[in-house]
Order: sequence, then C-alpha cells, then structure tokens
Amino acid sequence: MMDDTEIEPMDTPSGSTSLGDAASGGGQSMPNEDEDEDDGLYYIPERRPSLDLGPTPMDTSHWHYVEQANSPVLSYSSMSSEANSDKMDEDNASSTRVQLERTGSYSSCYSLDSDDCEKRIPKVKSKDDAVAEPTDTLQLIEDPNVIRHPSLTVGFTLKAICSTLGKLTEGDMRRFKRILWKHFPQVFNTPPQSMDMLDLVDRLLECYSLELALQLTKKLLEEMGRKKVVDYLETLCIRNEVRYDLSETLKKRYGEVCEDLNKQGEKRPLDDVYTTLYITSTSDNGPNIEHEVMKIEKQDSNREPGRPLSIKDIMSEEWLEESNVKFLLITGMAGSGKSMAISRLILDWIEEKSHQHVNFLFPLPFRELKQFEGVKISLLEIIQTLYPETKKLRDEDFRSEDCKMLFVFDGLDEYSGKLDFENTELLGDHTDPTTLNVIVVNLLRGRLLYRGMFLVTSRPQVRRCIPWDTHYDERDMRGFRDDEKDEYFKKRFKNPDDAARVIAYINSFKTLRIMCHLPLFCSLVADEYQHMLTKQGPQAELPKSITFMYTKLMLALIGPYRADRAPVLSPDKEKDFLMKLGKLALTMLEQNKFKITRSDWRDVGISDEEAVVNSGLCIQYVTKPYVLFQEKVVSFIHPTMQEYLAALYVFLSFRNQGKNIFEQQLKEKLSRMFKGNKVMELYKCAVDKSLLYEDGKLDIFLRFLFGMARNINLELLKPFCTSAMKWPSALEDATALIKKRIRENQYPQRNDNLKHCLEELGVGAREVASL
Repeated sequence: MMDDTEIEPMDTPSGSTSLGDAASGGGQSMPNEDEDEDDGLYYIPERRPSLDLGPTPMDTSHWHYVEQANSPVLSYSSMSSEANSDKMDEDNASSTRVQLERTGSYSSCYSLDSDDCEKRIPKVKSKDDAVAEPTDTLQLIEDPNVIRHPSLTVGFTLKAICSTLGKLTEGDMRRFKRILWKHFPQVFNTPPQSMDMLDLVDRLLECYSLELALQLTKKLLEEMGRKKVVDYLETLCIRNEVRYDLSETLKKRYGEVCEDLNKQGEKRPLDDVYTTLYITSTSDNGPNIEHEVMKIEKQDSNREPGRPLSIKDIMSEEWLEESNVKFLLITGMAGSGKSMAISRLILDWIEEKSHQHVNFLFPLPFRELKQFEGVKISLLEIIQTLYPETKKLRDEDFRSEDCKMLFVFDGLDEYSGKLDFENTELLGDHTDPTTLNVIVVNLLRGRLLYRGMFLVTSRPQVRRCIPWDTHYDERDMRGFRDDEKDEYFKKRFKNPDDAARVIAYINSFKTLRIMCHLPLFCSLVADEYQHMLTKQGPQAELPKSITFMYTKLMLALIGPYRADRAPVLSPDKEKDFLMKLGKLALTMLEQNKFKITRSDWRDVGISDEEAVVNSGLCIQYVTKPYVLFQEKVVSFIHPTMQEYLAALYVFLSFRNQGKNIFEQQLKEKLSRMFKGNKVMELYKCAVDKSLLYEDGKLDIFLRFLFGMARNINLELLKPFCTSAMKWPSALEDATALIKKRIRENQYPQRNDNLKHCLEELGVGAREVASL
C-alpha cells in the first residue's frame, strides 16, 4: 500500500475528478506566474471533467493487473481519531485486557464515490467480517442459568457501588466517567461528567441488571488499573452474601423458642414471647430483697443506682464507637433471663438493615463448645464448623478494622475447664490449632482476634473468670420489673382469659408476685398452668400453694439447669447437699443473717461454687462496707429461697431421721432419734416458735413447712425421702391446730400468716375468710 506522499499526478480526461480535487472542493485555476512564490504553497489543481467512456468499448490491451488495495481506513488516519488510539491500546494491552468492540464505527464499511469521498455507502459485509469487527462496548456477560443470591438487592448494590466509587480521587472519578461514556454512550444522553455519584449509579441500575451493574463497575476500574478498589467491591459482595446466609442460620436457631423446661412444647416466635428485661449499668447489686413480711436492709454496696438499659443499649453505636472497651460481661443469677436477652440481641442484629455497627455476629454458646474438648482445633475451625457459610470469608476479614465482628459466649459458668491466666500458653493467631481451654483462656485475656468485640454472659462467679489486666465493662441482668410480669403472661398465652387467670393466681400470693421477677419462675408458673389446661380443660386451676411453685423452682435449678454445668449428682449426694445448705439457711434465718461468709461454708462442709455456680441457689456479689475496702459476699437468690431451704431441712430431718429440730433446740437436748415421734409434735413446736418473733422472720418458713405435708408437694419431694417410714396423714390435725391458735388470738398480728398456712394445707378460701 502506498503512502500519501507517493501518489503521483495522473492525467485524466476532461470532466473527471481527482482524489485531491474531491478532498479540496476542486474547481479553482492555476496561480499566475507573477504571483509570489509563497502562494504556490496553497496551489489548488484545476477541476477536470468526469471520465466519460462513451458508447464504444474500452480498449484494455495496454492494462496491467494490479492487486486490490486495502481499505482506505487503514491508510488515512484522519478518517477517525479513535482508530489509532484504539489500535495503540490493543498493541500495549496485557493478556488480561478486556476486548473492545467498536459497534458504532463506519470506518471499515465506507467506499469512495467519484463525486464525494465523504459520502458513506455501507458495504454488504460477510458473516466473517462481522465477527472480526472491533467495537467500543465492553463485553458484559450474564449467565441466565445462574440464580441471583438473595442478598443481592437494589439497596445493597447502590450502596456498594457508591462506596466503591467513593474510594476514587476526583481525578480518577472524572476518568471513570470518561471511560464509561466511551464504552457505554447509549446509557446517557450527554456525557456524564456533570452527574453526581448517586445519579450516575442510579442511572446504571436503571439500564442494567444488578449483576451487570457490578460487573461493569469492576471492568471499568480494572481498565483504570485500580485493582485495590476492585478488591474492595468484591469484598463487599462476599461479606454481604455471608452475612445474609449467617442471618438465615441464626434466625432458624434463635428466632423461635420453646419455653417448656423440657423443651418438648410448642415452639413460638421469639417476638411473640419476649418481654423487656431489666438490665442495669452497674453490677454487684445483690439479690432482690423485696419481701412480703420482713423489711430487709439492702446490703452494703455503696453504689449509685444503675440506670436501666435495654438490649439495644448493651451494644449501642455509642458504646461501640466511643468506648475503647471491647469486652462486655453480663452477669445475672440463675433464671434471670441472660440467654433470652442474647436471643433478642441476635434477632435485633439480624433485623438491623445497615449492619454498620457490627458486620458479623457469631454466637458461641459454651454448651456447644464442649463438643470440641479433647481435640486440637483452631478458633477459625470452630467458627466454620458451627457456621459453614463463613468459609467464604478470607483471613483478612478477621483482621480488618472495617469488618467488625461480635463474638457472643453465652454461659461461661457452664465451662468447667480450668481458667489459669498465669500459666496457660499464649495464643494470638486464630488459625493455630490448639486445645479448647487455651482458646477460651486467650479469648478472655483479649489475645485472640484483638480487633473483635466480645460479649460474655455468666452467673456470678466465685472464681476469677476475667484476668485482672483485661479492660471490660459489666452489666447486671435483673429479670422483670413489675409491669413486665403481667406482660410476660399476656404474651405467653394466646387466649386472654388464660393470661388473666394466671395473673390473678400470682396476684393472690404476694410472695409469688415478688418471685416473678425471675423469668424462669414465670416460665414455671406458665408451664404448670399449660399442663393443667391440657389435663383438666378450661376450668383448670393451679394449686393454691406457694410451696408447690418453689419446689418446682428448686428442682429446676438443681436438675436440668445444673446438668449443663457439672456432673449429675447421685440422689444421695443431692439430698446431702440440700440438707447442708438448708441447715445453714435455718441458722442464718434465726440470726437475721442474709450474707454467707467463708467460715459459714467451712462449717457446713460444702463449696460456694456448688451453691453459686452449679446449683444456682445462691448468688455472689461484691459489697463495699468501708472506703477502699470491698468484700465478696454470697447470699441466697432471694430471702424466700433461704426460708424454703430452711423448711426443707426441718421437714427432711423429721421425715428421714425422725429428728424434731425445734424440740431439740427448745429443750436443749442432745441429738437423738425420735422414731416414735408424731408429726404433730413438729408442727406444734414450729408454730409456737414462729409466733414468738414479732418481726415475722419465720412466717414464710412456716407456710413452706405446712405446704410440704400436702400430697402434691410430697410427690415432688419423693426423691429426697429416703426413709421407708410412711408419712402420717396429719392434714386434719394440722388444720385444727392452726384454727385453735387463731381463735386463741394470743398473737393477733400473726393471725394473717396462720390463715396463709391454712391455704398451704389446701383449706378453701371461703373457710379461711370465715375465721
């Protein structure tokens, strides 16, 4: 192919048009000889007449064969300014360069006419020519067989692309718009340089599917060489998919609850049963000391009343953003609602649409972690085993500052491993295999996943569960306040009449109303009423007895709730533990004591860990009786539980050994067996002694003691009754004894309590009211 400078002038017949004439507009005469030489620079050849072959055949004898020239577009760079730039781009491109198609170009399909070389006449192209033709449009591929992931929504795609483009500098953003206009002019009416980012992304989502909009953004950024920004967009997409799948898994696990203690009842949505829990910003508040009869002074804590918190306040944006504390410990006595609060927290995270504060939430209950004991495993493997969807996450996701992860360890008190913070090996890499104990200790040290946030729930511990140098916040789970007690039953029972009956039942006993501050106790009351409904129909009624519900609570704490924390005790050891704890309870009750000291534990021969952590019948907290001095104190979870256990000790002592505890104390006799003693001797001693205390410190105790003689309660206590001696039926005699004391009226202020004792024995309300 010849260069333009090599083209020689050709003599053509009159009327023909030369190539130069067509390009110049032709038709001008030769310059005069007397004109300046410089004018020759602007010489325009004379327009010649067009070639006219006439009617006679053309003589072709002197013609020579010449090969057809290539397309003019390859010879005349002035035809298209983009042709050379595109060709240079293609020559310099790497093997991964996106191939371009120039669909809007006519440069390869033009022909020249003798009159006007700019007149465009499309050629008829062959099929092969069409395939090989370059284009300026990026090839966006969308597989129709691929199912869109549910996490890919318009909202996410809009935020993801905007967030990605926000990483670009102003110069890069202008370049992005130029490349977008170059490859996709059909999307915009005018160049998009004047559009802001939101309008630009919105326009893309109008014209393309979500997948293609993301694909287009990635390809343009790749063409700009911004690989890190492309990685950022891909990371957002991966995290979004994992977060969605994780949310679905958590919704199945925590979205429904079965409140039946044996987990055999109907499962209901958490939203239908969850009731607001009372959480305080301070810890070590001690037990609830509200009492029906006695006035008990609050223990020495020297603490200001904590402000009430909601579940959302626990992990609020303020706490996450402003606090440098990444470790939060929530403590609460057995049955105070810690696990229910965690379920609510998880669902709140799932329902939060932005997930800006916490990107991922991983519940790791110690009940489930126990399966990894005895094997070498890493924390990452534990997470991936419990939540397989997290395998898509990359290692940098666990280490990145912009990927906030919250790890929730529910039930630290259920972990029986040794927490040796001084001698356990250090572990800083979540991918290193080791033992579960090493992982737990280093998590509590704050050594693992140091960018993560941790929430741990536990019963108050008698052993140190957090290292002294770990900076953490603590919250106290207090259960229900008064209004929430009614709300719980209204939510628990679909039939409003059933809810009203249960509320009326707990209101008929002030002690039951007070004890319903424990969600576990409310659950037991509701379970029992549900059982009665199934068995007896709509007319079902709960036993008019506080002893019945307290026995249910005691059995739940030392039974199913203890099994998750310690090996199951044999019946004999269980009875022995209750007898020792009951003896301590009675001694303290008579002395008006509600705090258990270390010397007390030594005297009775049981451990505080068994009473506080395993059985959950006691609670530990810290008091500050003096300035710069603090003391760890253990109490029963409520004063009425102390009174119940004291009554149980007196009852079982007589039932199994024939010992009348009160007769021995009154007559100062040595311990001996009273196999021939009648049960009425026990009741007479107990009634007479209780009437001596004007403050009524044995009133509730007396109700429990009489209640244990009733058949429905005897059946529950049967596992602890080891003697073969048949328990005599003394209900009528006991009723007669109490009525006699009421009529004697020697202690008028004690008559109300004696009437409550009749209720515990099953005497009808009308008969009691007539006295």
